[in-house]
Amino acid sequence: MTRQIIFRGRKIQVALDPHALPDGQIVQYEAVLHPGAVVILPMLDTDRVCLLQNQRVIVGATLWEAPAGTLEPGEAVESAAQRELAEETGYRAGRWRKLAEFFSSPGIMTERMHLFLAEDLVPGPMQLEKDEHLEPQVVPWSQAVAWALDGTIQDAKTLVAVLLWEKLRQVTP
Repeated sequence: MTRQIIFRGRKIQVALDPHALPDGQIVQYEAVLHPGAVVILPMLDTDRVCLLQNQRVIVGATLWEAPAGTLEPGEAVESAAQRELAEETGYRAGRWRKLAEFFSSPGIMTERMHLFLAEDLVPGPMQLEKDEHLEPQVVPWSQAVAWALDGTIQDAKTLVAVLLWEKLRQVTP
């Protein structure tokens, strides 16, 4: 049984993926093949985070998001995190810490997200891609947590980043 690619895009592929069930029946899964991505939680200090207002055409809304981006072929996740932070916020970080890896939507996508905490930030120029409509905003940490809990933040990777770091900072000195 061979995976059949039915669409090749700039960042993704779509495949039909046949699998045999225990009873021998063959089922066809539809899969979005994604190279993976990084998510960065840029903390200016213990009380302030840089989030983005990101215009998302696909869902017809501007969302609060953590900086993030797709891995380039052969790119190390640490390098991708540094690149995306600089491109989307202008910041460079003096300290990096990997917090987690998770799948964004494992029922349909292969995208694995690599979550990093970025600290000791130094400002610099942003380098947005032509299709990005981002506005970085420095937000009080307490506000980011409140937004994660009240539904203002609707982006899953940002919810994971904010809520996981809120929990980790309570248990880690």
